[in-house]
Amino acid sequence: MKITSIECYLDEGGLGGFVTIKVNTDEGISGFGEAGLAYGNSKEAAFGQCQDFAKLVIGMDPFDTEKIWEHLHRHTFWGMGGGVVITSAMAAIDIACWDIKGKALNLPVYKLIGGKTNDKLRAYASQLQFGWKEIIEENDSLTLLYKPECYGNVTKDAVKDGYDAIKVDPVFAPLEEKSFGEVFATQGNQIRGSYRYHDLQRSVERIAACREAGGPDMDIIIEIHSLLDANTAAELGKALEPYRIMYYEEPTMPCNPDMFKHIKSKCSLPLATGERSYTRWGFRQFFEDRSLDIIQPDLCNTGGITETKKICDMAQVYDMGVQIHVCGGPIATAAALQVEATIPNFVIHEEHNANLLSAFKKAGKYYHAPKNGTYEIPELPGIGQEMSEEAMATARKVVIK
Repeated sequence: MKITSIECYLDEGGLGGFVTIKVNTDEGISGFGEAGLAYGNSKEAAFGQCQDFAKLVIGMDPFDTEKIWEHLHRHTFWGMGGGVVITSAMAAIDIACWDIKGKALNLPVYKLIGGKTNDKLRAYASQLQFGWKEIIEENDSLTLLYKPECYGNVTKDAVKDGYDAIKVDPVFAPLEEKSFGEVFATQGNQIRGSYRYHDLQRSVERIAACREAGGPDMDIIIEIHSLLDANTAAELGKALEPYRIMYYEEPTMPCNPDMFKHIKSKCSLPLATGERSYTRWGFRQFFEDRSLDIIQPDLCNTGGITETKKICDMAQVYDMGVQIHVCGGPIATAAALQVEATIPNFVIHEEHNANLLSAFKKAGKYYHAPKNGTYEIPELPGIGQEMSEEAMATARKVVIK
């Protein structure tokens, strides 16, 4: 089997635009992959990088996933340490090749990477500072919440939807209401160096409202999006200790892993990071100093299924749990489910609230979603998802032959 062409797509779905590819073969079997930069400000770069790397794998056998991964890693200069745009394109190609293998063998990918160790996958409702089902489906958009009582109400909405775990960023919304655009352009500026009491108090009040609304048995994950520095992250972590936090995600940016040791020395919250750490090399120091309790690799930006499975296996040696980071299109969700089904150190699946938007629901051929806070693992061949015909017809498209 040989790769004959690769179709690269960029649409306007999700939080910025899904970057998806379709790898075609001489045997008529096609596979889908995704570059995990559907949010932030790098979608055009990922779209272009997918085209650059597509040229390098035409004629290769999609079953040779290790060879293809190593080729893109070793023989492109920037594959070694080139950053997230590079590894996201590697991921898209890798996921598509695994999808082809599964379809060719008429097996779901999890069967090809070790089989199930998890029959069902517990999920959490993610990013409640932007609302949940009632608010999002009414407006078909995310809405930034400010008042603590709104955080309590959105928690009740998630619980009503069957979830017993949520994730909330209590610092993203500033004290005073502003436009979405202004918040995104200035996020976190007011809480670096030292935490003003009124800002700290409001952050804690939001989580206190979630805890009260969800009850003592609900798990709460704190999301920070790296908006704090080591000083303010440690201060907030200490203040949140009474609320039984499941883990503390991206309390500061991961570029200097020693800062996580500082935060860990100042508060007792379990620490997590991963969406801005790429490949095994990006996680190495976190493993060696065990400053993390949970790792969160995003398989659509850290090199795909091939690389993410290795990262998860490395984490098991250090007794670290895995929650794959999922914030993208339907392909990203489907691929994550396949890996999570396999790994014994799986903790929980991230169900992003952007998955409730109509753009997400229309982007995939199927709509996979948890029931009562739990995912059934798709048994379809491959990753169990494809782009919808509507998505392929309306997206910008470049074909590499």
